[in-house]
Formats: sequence, structure tokens, C-alpha cells
Amino acid sequence: MAILHFIVFYLTLSPKSTYKMYSDDTRKKLQDIISGTNITWQADTCTAARNYLCTSFSPSTTVKRDFDRRSAIKKEQAQSLIEFITLNHLWRDAAPYENRYLTQGGEAEIYFDTETNSVIKLNDAVYYSTWLDFFTSILIHNLLFGDTYYQLEGFVRTENRLQAMLKQKFAVSNEVVDLTEVKIFLELNGFINTKRDDYYNPELGLILEDIHDQNVIMNSGVMFFIDTVFYIDLK
Repeated sequence: MAILHFIVFYLTLSPKSTYKMYSDDTRKKLQDIISGTNITWQADTCTAARNYLCTSFSPSTTVKRDFDRRSAIKKEQAQSLIEFITLNHLWRDAAPYENRYLTQGGEAEIYFDTETNSVIKLNDAVYYSTWLDFFTSILIHNLLFGDTYYQLEGFVRTENRLQAMLKQKFAVSNEVVDLTEVKIFLELNGFINTKRDDYYNPELGLILEDIHDQNVIMNSGVMFFIDTVFYIDLK
């Protein structure tokens, strides 16, 4: 029997299980995020930033095929985002975390917040063709993988570099994750393994990348997805 709360996945899950990660309500919310619909079913800073950009920009639907072409749009969105940040007093100072540096990921500088037992990730959205794509990915992660929810704390700007400040619950690994079990879980939920650590859900038009053993944490038989990269690709 499998007992799951979004990403919580016990290893007793049978390959024959018909459990779905998304209910009808979750499916509807995913479509709202993907289509660029104004989201009213939740109120948080990340949703507000995404809604703000959606008033002037359309979400990407073929991200992997026109990444470079959209660089100009990303710059336009950054200017709109700066207006939103200033209007809502969301500028933050990264200095309090500088002595708690953990590591540098592909897209983020990672710090540890001892007061909340969380990690602080300064992310410049380099993996995404636009800032709207970045917020879309964060919202999809939060909807599907709620136990490692990203909270948008604000934004940092250093040397003309704009970074989102994200807070995430700190997950500790105490055993090795079995990527075969991860693959089984994702395939049961419609994500087909396309190559190595990448997946595609043809029903939803979602690409999920970088699902390797450093981005999935195993603790006491439970899997936690801590770093996901979602792209919309409606083929």
C-alpha cells in the first residue's frame, strides 16, 4: 500500500498501483498555471509575481525549441518584475546569510537558515527562457511536491543581476535513493522517461528535467523532490 501526500512516496508502492499524483482539482490548477490564467485559488508572493507578468506576457508553450529567441522577452519581463518588486517592497538583503553558505548549484546559490531549518536559494532563473517560465515551474513544483514547497521571500539585485530569494524546507538524506523506484512513480503519473534523468508528460505537455540522485532525497523510506525543473512543451 502506498501512502502519499504529494511527493511523499513509500517504497512499498507496487508497480501495479494506479495511484495518481494529481486529482481532478490538481489537474485543473495545473491547466490554470500552464495556460496563463489569472490564479485566484491561492495568494502568495510567487503567484502574485506570476499573475503580474501574465497581464503583459503570454506563457511559453514550446520552451525547448525557442529558448534563445526569447532572451529579449526575458529582459523585458525583468524590467516589469523590477516594477512589481519595488511596488510591493520585495527587495531583500542577502548579507545575513553570507556566513551560512552551503553550495553553488547550476542556477542557485544555496545558504542555510538556522532559525527555520530551511535552505535559502538565490536563483537567477538561468535555466529558463523567461522569468514567467521560472515562476510557472515553481508553482507546478509547489502544487505537485508540497512537502518541499518553495516560498518566495523576495528578490536580490547585485551588479545588475536579479535573483529570486526562495526558502525551502531542509531535507536530510539518510539512505540512497533508488532511481528505478523514482522512475516507476513518475511513469505511473504519466511522465515518460525520455533520456537519462529527463521526463515528459504528453497529456499535460510538461517536461521534467534533472531527476537525478542529488535532486531526490531519501529519508526513512520517503522520497523528497528538492530541485525540479519544469518546462511547458505542447508538441
